[in-house]
Amino acid sequence: MTNSTFLVTGAQGFIGAWIIKQLLAEGATVVGFDASANPHRLRSILMDEQLRQVDFVTGDITDPEILTPIIESKGVTHVIHLAGLQVPTCRANPRMGALVNVVGTINLFDAVCRSAGQVKKVVYASSAAVFGPTEDDTPLGESESLAPITHYGVFKYCNEGNARIYFLDNGISSIGLRPLTVYGVGRDFGITSDVTKAMKAAVIGRPYHIRFGGRTDLLYAADTADAFVKAARSDLTGAHAFNVHGETRPIIDVISEINTVRPEAKGTITFADSSLPTPPEMDGSAIRNALGDLLFTPLATGVRETMEQFALLNSEGRLDIADLDV
Repeated sequence: MTNSTFLVTGAQGFIGAWIIKQLLAEGATVVGFDASANPHRLRSILMDEQLRQVDFVTGDITDPEILTPIIESKGVTHVIHLAGLQVPTCRANPRMGALVNVVGTINLFDAVCRSAGQVKKVVYASSAAVFGPTEDDTPLGESESLAPITHYGVFKYCNEGNARIYFLDNGISSIGLRPLTVYGVGRDFGITSDVTKAMKAAVIGRPYHIRFGGRTDLLYAADTADAFVKAARSDLTGAHAFNVHGETRPIIDVISEINTVRPEAKGTITFADSSLPTPPEMDGSAIRNALGDLLFTPLATGVRETMEQFALLNSEGRLDIADLDV
């Protein structure tokens, strides 16, 4: 494992931070690429000496020439591509969303093509947003029709199609992963971040209103990172897109677990009646059949670990609570 060099785009983001944490634990060489140079999410789960092991590069993924010299000079063998703009930004500025999410992904695949086989695998973040609303709660498999209802979902759908063409035309093997409600320390943007924000609010004794209700597919950050890293290390060829399933539970169960950890928070965390406009449950059997066992953290454990880390950061004066006011 130690002879692998991973390029992680979107390295300063939430999932990027957790993937870097796992890669460092495995002894991989990590190159982190991001438009931001602010490691505040990484610092919430890693020590400074661990951060010093990462070779960070700041740049704009929409620049078609920026990634090729990084891949060549750093000896990159695997790519985990997370750089992108989320639903609210894509809604507010569809043009910028398309430039970053779609053109940026094409720039990444073009750079991998130029590596002439040096890069063995591309794993990229797709999303459950490629699906539209469903009439029932049946777990959705990969064969279900895709009908996204947001620009973000359309951009992710487009990336899956382009990844398929890059395999057909250039032989670039790739895996796109479709998580839904990922939670854990560092999750601070987008409507599904409300689950994590509620945990943080409870730790500091503040009320919080989760802007959705119903059931959703909850995936712990460490489990998400495990799926991405195992996909990148796999010998699977072709262009694949897999659902990533965690644990489908109603939001009231999340609040119950929060109250178990912090009984004094009872009654301070509330939620809306409306459900998310995405399927509440992913069928995760295909990725497990392809990659084998993946890490699974029960909701109770994930909530407890998240709140314990928030409490530790708070005791050290390092807990960022600005996202609670957004």
